[in-house]
Amino acid sequence: MKFDVVGVGAAAYDYLCIIDNYPQEDGSANILEIHNQGGGCVATALVATQRLGFSTAYIGNTGDNFGGQYIRDDFVREGVDISLVEVIEGRHSTEGYVLIDPVRSTRTKFPYSNNLPGISWTKEKEDMIRNARILHIDGTNYANCLHAAQIARQAGVPVSLDGCARKKDTRLNANLAMLADILIMNEEFPYYASGKDDLEEAMRFFAGDENKIVISTLGARGSVALINGQLVSFPAYKVEAIDTTGAGDVFHGAFVAGWLRGYELPQCIRYASAVAAMKCRQIGGRAGIPKHDEGLDFMKEHAEDL
Repeated sequence: MKFDVVGVGAAAYDYLCIIDNYPQEDGSANILEIHNQGGGCVATALVATQRLGFSTAYIGNTGDNFGGQYIRDDFVREGVDISLVEVIEGRHSTEGYVLIDPVRSTRTKFPYSNNLPGISWTKEKEDMIRNARILHIDGTNYANCLHAAQIARQAGVPVSLDGCARKKDTRLNANLAMLADILIMNEEFPYYASGKDDLEEAMRFFAGDENKIVISTLGARGSVALINGQLVSFPAYKVEAIDTTGAGDVFHGAFVAGWLRGYELPQCIRYASAVAAMKCRQIGGRAGIPKHDEGLDFMKEHAEDL
């Protein structure tokens, strides 16, 4: 089986609750709406890449609870291959409770983490990675992602890492980051994973002497990338954001899609920024993900934002 992108990492079921305000401790708030969607760093990135025109597959375990079933069903609805996903009896997949304050455009997450065992690696699973055009991981389960990255590197398959998972042993964060050919980190990851207190120094630390892509996303402030040894800033597209849940995950999936299309680095970043911005116009991490042509139209319409 050959896929453009194979993913190993977080998959979740999200309860997205729209509230009238965020309460103080011991206070209360009214839930105005509840939305249910699939979530998880790698899972949502795969859905984005699939919608943008590429074949994707997920390798991992899910629980036999309702959330696990929803995760699998949602992958199938989106066209993400789950032929090698295992259902673990008596275990539960991650479920996230997300409180969204639309007035302040904030989201507060309460994840109920899974109790799944590590992936039981088989030749079939490893071959799926070896035959991929790119592997995308997030580091949430370090052992799973490390093994997948090592298989990919041995086979010459590029590795994309969502730098977001914070391990207590910071060496683990750095070790995984060093295996990545495409390293896109959230705003905090460069500092705690590198031990540096300067963003440019941290990004140079990860880039080393290799020809690798190193980017840090900054939310509404856009992103910065190390290009030809220099930090280059990219502004975010201006939209009326309803919910930023999953925006970073979608950025990763869209960046991989742009990279697979052969876009140059700046174009990949702008494309990913556009797709992530479009997602923020709807509730949840997936409902607002556009198709490829919709993303291009948005970029033309919002060219003045850049």
